[in-house]
Amino acid sequence: MEPHLFTFDLALVWLDLAGVFFFAVSGSLLAAKKQFDIIGSLLLASLVALGGGVIRDIIINAGPPAAFTNPVYLLPPLLAAMLVYFLFSSIQRFTSLLTLFDAGGLALFCITGTLKALAAGMNPVAAILLGVTTAVGGGLLRDITANEIPTLFNARDLYALPAITGAALTALLWNMGAFNGLTAALIAVLVFGFRVVAWRRGWRVPLAVRGWHRAGVSSGADSRVRD
Repeated sequence: MEPHLFTFDLALVWLDLAGVFFFAVSGSLLAAKKQFDIIGSLLLASLVALGGGVIRDIIINAGPPAAFTNPVYLLPPLLAAMLVYFLFSSIQRFTSLLTLFDAGGLALFCITGTLKALAAGMNPVAAILLGVTTAVGGGLLRDITANEIPTLFNARDLYALPAITGAALTALLWNMGAFNGLTAALIAVLVFGFRVVAWRRGWRVPLAVRGWHRAGVSSGADSRVRD
């Protein structure tokens, strides 16, 4: 293996593991809020942390997913479940933690998913789509399993758009020959900031049909979208 390829692969693994850890913490935090037991916390952490990567590896036909061939991928969910088990009683008032860790995982996975797709020879558009799928797939599985409204489909939150932005920038810089450690860090910070600021400020995108309005929730009104 050529040295630069070894360095690239190693950097990709570290980025992947960091994303796995951030998503795993979000899964364990949600499990704690739903009052799951420690096994449920570990399983939910593993589902959200590894789900997107498994989908990615299957789509690009990379052989058995990395989560099943490299035991190191099992360590971040275990660490996340243990950290939440011992620390959640003192941090449960900080409900924003789940969103912050989820944003961290989203920022890293949209980059690694796109990079793996490009390295596998996929065209930029397909690589962007796979990067977004990698980033949002685990969170979707987490929310469905925990019987939550998936953040991906929440009309009052931005989730896919930050991932699309990060994946598109990654593909653009890769094809320009300008992708490196520094630009990767800048993309991750941008996606993380975009996701968190959008969440805190309540940024939204238009609904599926022009002229529709979001139903209010504070008045106890029907939650359906009405004309």
